[in-house]
Amino acid sequence: MKTVEIYTTPICGFCHAAKRLLTSKNVSFKEFNVMTDPAKRAEMTKRSNGGRTVPQIFIDGTPIGGCDELHALDHSGKLDGMLA
Repeated sequence: MKTVEIYTTPICGFCHAAKRLLTSKNVSFKEFNVMTDPAKRAEMTKRSNGGRTVPQIFIDGTPIGGCDELHALDHSGKLDGMLA
C-alpha cells in the first residue's frame, strides 16, 4: 500500500468526505491539521504547487488535488491502482 497524506481542517466537509472514502477502502493515511499548524499550511501550499484549499491529498508524495479529484479517480477506476 502506498503512503497517503492529507492536509485538512476539522471544519471542512470536503476533508471529511475524502477521509471517509479513504477509510472505506481501508487506506491508512497521515493527516495534517493546517488550522492549528500554520507551518503545515505553508508546507501544503508548496508541495501542492500553490494549492491553498483543503483537503490537499498526496499519494506517495505526488499531489492528486482535493476531494473532487480523489472521487473522480475513484469513479474512473484509477484510484485503486494508484493505492496498490
